[in-house]
Amino acid sequence: MSTIKLVNYSKVIKKKLILNNITFTFESGNIYGLFGRNGSGKTMILRAIAGLIYPSSGYVEIDHKILHKDIDFPPSIGVIIENTELLPQYSGFENLKILGKINKKVSDQDILKTLDQVGLSEQANLKVKEYSLGMKQKLSIAQAIFEKPRILLLDEPTNALDEDSILAVRNILLNLKNQGCTILIASHNRDDLNILADQILKIVDGEIK
Repeated sequence: MSTIKLVNYSKVIKKKLILNNITFTFESGNIYGLFGRNGSGKTMILRAIAGLIYPSSGYVEIDHKILHKDIDFPPSIGVIIENTELLPQYSGFENLKILGKINKKVSDQDILKTLDQVGLSEQANLKVKEYSLGMKQKLSIAQAIFEKPRILLLDEPTNALDEDSILAVRNILLNLKNQGCTILIASHNRDDLNILADQILKIVDGEIK
């Protein structure tokens, strides 16, 4: 379980204010929906929490540790932000196997179970360069969840998915929430947010409204 705090967090890029003095606490065991227009700051909030950008002022605190001061990155996190880097010359299984070697938390069986959860069990050994757009999205979701992270940051997670796959992903996220995961979803799909989110936050001009 992880609690995330943004404290007076602002980000300026090329003299443009991208995030404006945000203070908010994300509690474990909850799903938060970030809703807003393109360029409103949704994705930048995810990038801030993931430790992928540095604040111009303020800070992110994760479980009482300040990001970029006490820790470089959140210790247990799964992320889909913009285009997830997949290795096209390897299979879906091999992609997760390579990632899994970093933290050494998961077995081959764990990987196969996750691929089955997202509907990729039959394509586990197919090279990613042969995957459709929807299959690549499923693999992106699999790489975000296969180590059972305490924090999950998802940018448009149901893009390119068919209706059955969307239902499967929603069930996965609700199960993770019930296990205490802190989940943030940035999406244009209001249906996803209405069904999944305990709280929907409207992002306007880099502020939470």
